Amino acid sequence: MRWRLPAGVHGYETRHGKAVFYLRRSGLPKVRLPGHPGSPEFMKAYTEAKADKLSPQIGASRLKPGTVNAALASYYSGAAWKALGDSTRSSRRAILERFREECGTLPVASMPSVAIQNILNRKTPAAQRNWLKALRGWVDHCLTLRMIRSNPLAEVKLAKMPRTGGHHPWELSECEQFEKRHTIGTRARLAYELLLQAGQSRCDVVRMGRQHIRSGIMTMGRQKTGVPFNVEIMPRLQAAVDAMPASDHLTFLVTAQGKPFTAAGFGNYFRDCCREAGLPERCTSHGLRKFAATYLAERGFTDHQLMAWFGWTSISQAQVYTRAANRKRMAREGAKLISGTGIGSPSDPVSQNQSEPIEKTGAGK
Repeated sequence: MRWRLPAGVHGYETRHGKAVFYLRRSGLPKVRLPGHPGSPEFMKAYTEAKADKLSPQIGASRLKPGTVNAALASYYSGAAWKALGDSTRSSRRAILERFREECGTLPVASMPSVAIQNILNRKTPAAQRNWLKALRGWVDHCLTLRMIRSNPLAEVKLAKMPRTGGHHPWELSECEQFEKRHTIGTRARLAYELLLQAGQSRCDVVRMGRQHIRSGIMTMGRQKTGVPFNVEIMPRLQAAVDAMPASDHLTFLVTAQGKPFTAAGFGNYFRDCCREAGLPERCTSHGLRKFAATYLAERGFTDHQLMAWFGWTSISQAQVYTRAANRKRMAREGAKLISGTGIGSPSDPVSQNQSEPIEKTGAGK
């Protein structure tokens, strides 16, 4: 429903479908207004709030021209920031606001790289990279508007990442163990098949529904990047979908309360499903996605086919899997070449339990 909003009033609808309204005034805190525009309670609160002459909001000096605070406010209102996905904006804003707390009053024109380096030195290697991603967009905005003349991130050094290999890609035995515990017709099995067969992130899996399928192809845009992906609905996934009770929900997966999952809530739910199956903590929803990419690459998917299936924008992401698959393939082909040549294990190995004559050589001969 649309309302005609009075001057200074801004409204939006929450994810639960509830409309909320605020009065905003320069230098003053925003005021929540009850009811809907035009209702007696709304107009009374609006009139009182307009007449209320409060002192300027604490922290209004944060927007002093030329400071990091003002530059961040400018970045938040720019097109580059608004083009980011909701989850990306949320995570990056959390970082930028922490950066504001430490450097907000500094002049942006002379933003020293040493200040940023000192902040990053207190972070873990993974956190350093997340901070750099968040700061890079803001710095690009400042460079474009000539707020700064040089890039303060150019001289920043990051600590080396430990070689952990990232998320554990599931093994075939782990997949079989999950399938044995969660059979077709359960919500857990449907979640598993969506992750495995579609190979998408949990933030995309929770949005999947029948409306995204046309002629056996699921077409969606990734939430984080907006890049479209196209996934053919394979028989296993179709069987898992068909085995579930009919519903009028827009998503395949819903909570026990009949509401769509959030990405974080789904991650916790799937973690519990893995525990029920007796799987180790290393088995995660993202690890199942890595297994799917590895499986397809080992069966001959090209770099560009993987990019189309998983919605990747960089060919380097696909090459991580195709290169590993090619190494395995070449090793198998190499094994065929030396088969029967005597290289490696002998065709008739001598048993350690058999007594064999030992030929004496040298001085003791």
